[in-house]
Amino acid sequence: MMRNRQAYEMAKELYAEYGIDTDKAIEKVSNIAISMHCWQGDDVGGFENPDGDLTGGIQVTGNYPGKAKTLEQLRQDFDKAASLIPGKKRINLHAIYLDAQGEKVSREKIQPKHFDSWIEWAKERNYGIDYNPTCFSHPMSADGLTISHPDKAVRDFWIEHCIGSRKIAAYIGEKLNNTVITNFWMPDGFKDIPADRYGTRLRMKEAYDEIFKEQIDERFNKDSIESKVFGIGAESCTIGSGEFCLGYAAKNGKLLTLDTGHFHPTEVVSDKISSTLLFLDEILLHVSRPVRWDSDHVVILDDELKAIASEILRGDFTDRVHIGLDFFDGSINRIAAWVIGTRAMQKALLYAALEPAAQLASLENKFDYTSRLAMMEELKTLPFSAVWDMYCEMQNVPVRANWLREVKRYEAEVLSAR
Repeated sequence: MMRNRQAYEMAKELYAEYGIDTDKAIEKVSNIAISMHCWQGDDVGGFENPDGDLTGGIQVTGNYPGKAKTLEQLRQDFDKAASLIPGKKRINLHAIYLDAQGEKVSREKIQPKHFDSWIEWAKERNYGIDYNPTCFSHPMSADGLTISHPDKAVRDFWIEHCIGSRKIAAYIGEKLNNTVITNFWMPDGFKDIPADRYGTRLRMKEAYDEIFKEQIDERFNKDSIESKVFGIGAESCTIGSGEFCLGYAAKNGKLLTLDTGHFHPTEVVSDKISSTLLFLDEILLHVSRPVRWDSDHVVILDDELKAIASEILRGDFTDRVHIGLDFFDGSINRIAAWVIGTRAMQKALLYAALEPAAQLASLENKFDYTSRLAMMEELKTLPFSAVWDMYCEMQNVPVRANWLREVKRYEAEVLSAR
């Protein structure tokens, strides 16, 4: 601990030369909540039908031992991961993670009471909760279309599920006195070239209009819609495209979800944040890592993650950008995946908070691009790791890779017995 403090004091002096107060940077980042996705813990299985197969453009690869099989196991694993991660945390739930208490509950009949135990669990830990209707992996989504389906009965099924999801989210938000961000992602699309894109998208628009018809107090719930460029089985056309979702959100006062894996390889979400916030009050991020496609690899501290965090901090958008994670890897220890990905997001935010943003912007506005580039390069080799280590120490979580020993111990004592 003394060595960490000494390294930190030296780093603090170096950052001060650039006008950066490292103590304030740590404090700022410690108050930015990261919404951790529950589905990393069980490969998007949920508790509606744990033996069901994933469909609707969703795939999880790998079969690492120790996957959570019950609600209790999932919460236990989440607690373990959270204990190894600094900063404020939320939990992001899908509808299929309901607590049905042994009953079989049809997807469109899920009710607020099915999340009472989640609410009590979150209260004990001072977590916020975010929510998602689950519009995939169900017989009624087998055709690849949900709220844009030509059959009204199918559309009505999913509309009812989504309306119910908004009510569940508002119930959770009121009970916790903490706003829930409810994300709507539809897997609708065509494997091959469609003949009527407009008509299918019109049905989706009208369905969303029905879903959002009831006014809900935004103190308790805010709605966000998520686009996708394609999914497995929907390679030729995605109905809820980027243009569709951005247009709908801007016209109807909804949040837009930007998933870092849901765009063409030449696009980056870091460049979209400032543009969308000119026309939208708030946005939601789903942070994953695409490798060649929307593959939802575990988030790492790469250049794009740093760029995303910098855009949030440079624009002082921490109250307008909600940060959630969305990766799932069944090929490695699932708790380690949570820890690696969430700590990477926290690292990116702290890295951005240690940037002299006003000074860089001033150089840019003076057209001193030479100094701007030179400074950006010099910042890369400042002793960020010493500040990160002190942040972890202050948050009472393991410093450096010490968290991995705890995960391995937990694997040997808990996961191996499953």
